[in-house]
Amino acid sequence: MAPREQIRAAFHNGQPLSIQGGGSKAFLGPPAGQDEILDTTGLNGILDYQPEELFIRARAGTPLAEIEDALRREQQMLPFEPPHFSSSATLGGCVAAGLSGPARPWRGAVRDYVLGCVLINGKGERLRFGGDVIKNVAGYDVSRLQCGALGTLGLLEELSIKTLPQPEQEITLVQEHDQASALEKIRTWNRLPLPLSGAAWHQGLLRIRLSGPAGAVRAARHALGGDRDKDTGFWKRLKEQQLDFFDSALPLWRLSLPRDCGPLALPGEVLLDWGGAQRWLLSDRPYRQLSGLAAEAGGHVMAFHPHSSPPLPPLLLALHQRLKQAFDPAGILNPGCLF
Repeated sequence: MAPREQIRAAFHNGQPLSIQGGGSKAFLGPPAGQDEILDTTGLNGILDYQPEELFIRARAGTPLAEIEDALRREQQMLPFEPPHFSSSATLGGCVAAGLSGPARPWRGAVRDYVLGCVLINGKGERLRFGGDVIKNVAGYDVSRLQCGALGTLGLLEELSIKTLPQPEQEITLVQEHDQASALEKIRTWNRLPLPLSGAAWHQGLLRIRLSGPAGAVRAARHALGGDRDKDTGFWKRLKEQQLDFFDSALPLWRLSLPRDCGPLALPGEVLLDWGGAQRWLLSDRPYRQLSGLAAEAGGHVMAFHPHSSPPLPPLLLALHQRLKQAFDPAGILNPGCLF
């Protein structure tokens, strides 16, 4: 049965559906349980790619590796560096999960590069939002609502994504700092016209990635100092959670914080990414305690493996519920994923 017909039948029967692509980010939602599986891997293939116009349009079940290979041949990239977590990762899954890599604070998030989408809502209606260029987006940008929605608002069928040229040169510098000193350095550098594209700290080592024209990278390297990192695979292993830090039996927590947030007294081992705006924490402390610490700093926390939906503030919960009612009135799509 085609996905649209499957959703229509589920809507009339009140049958919950668990949308499943490559399964690389299944840990972000609760187990499917008795829900019927809606497989998206058949929605496959690049539909249109115009490098000179900086966009690619593809079906949502297209492997992410296939998309990136096509861009690489034209010396282009997905600027938000989506993590794969598995070779089965799909384009739709990366948008639905809403996860971005180390360049997020400087290049933008997934939602900043989604130009349009074709969506099948919870009643089986096919809806088209946005287009293939930024000028096509007018009114409410519904396409961006799908970023991080985990499939709760509809099944993504097609996606149009903005691309960017690969940087002419990219290097990583390493400096020794404690956490407080590293965060102060990053705050200072963020105020300067530097080609930053990554800043991560762990166990006394601060890594700074510089990406851009060769002259700009060379000047920034001279201004910042530090040794050139010979580990060219560090940033990929960071976004794919393949560093030794992530190989732990302790629960993994993700803290999202303001960019200028200083050191926090977190109960566990910490790895800073996004220049400190994203902090990974290994800790067996309860959610309530960690949530309080993050909230005091102006941020929030979520359990990453496995996912545990924290309670939403009343106003935010009401907004989520109204969106859910508009797109999926029967509540059949990935129930329980967000609230």
